[in-house]
Amino acid sequence: MNRLERILVIIPAYNEEDSIEKVIEDVRTNCPQMDILVVNDGSTDHTSDKAKVSGVVVLDLPFNLGIGGGMQTGYKYADEKGYDIAIQVDGDGQHDPREIPKLLHTLEEKKVDVAIGSRFITDLEYKATTMRRVGITVLSKVISIMVRQKITDPASGFRASRRKAIQLFAVNYPQDYPEPEVVVLLSKSGLKMAEVPVKMSQRYSGESSITKIRSIYYMVKVLLAIFVDWFKKYPLLIGE
Repeated sequence: MNRLERILVIIPAYNEEDSIEKVIEDVRTNCPQMDILVVNDGSTDHTSDKAKVSGVVVLDLPFNLGIGGGMQTGYKYADEKGYDIAIQVDGDGQHDPREIPKLLHTLEEKKVDVAIGSRFITDLEYKATTMRRVGITVLSKVISIMVRQKITDPASGFRASRRKAIQLFAVNYPQDYPEPEVVVLLSKSGLKMAEVPVKMSQRYSGESSITKIRSIYYMVKVLLAIFVDWFKKYPLLIGE
């Protein structure tokens, strides 16, 4: 990447006091040239305090907005500060900062606006429950048909976005199920995306909010959301 490009790593975090310091440390160790922003999404624990002790910029939301609201806050910050690239790294430790160069390489090599880290392009030993795998497979097939591009991991939040995508997300970012909905948003807005195989880990602590019982419910709700998104009108950004 161009050494003059300014890159911001956005870490959305909700009650991640047990992992946030380690995540920040890992990003700094592997990407020392990048700035770090933690969006504390109304945590009720010591997430904010621990992030601030680590010396990064912390934005404290007054209450929990969810991943969509947290990430849009981060993109607004990136837009206002003029960053060229923004990278989402979740605060639970699932996203390995050592894989960030793959995202950046994909942005450059494929000339796309967003690079998405996928757990499922190749067998990279990511463990997921059977129901979660089924849900992701169904979403992948439906979304791939809608955007006319093969998408293997629509639930991945490990993404790098260029300036045009940052500006789009700062104004219009899905709130309910942002990861899969963003894929539709990008397609409808005329922006380009590409997936790249990455390794992801299990979260450092806590449990995912998407349990086995909620997997089917989640899948149905996401499908309804992306169909609604498909019929919305978004600004076409090509050529701007």
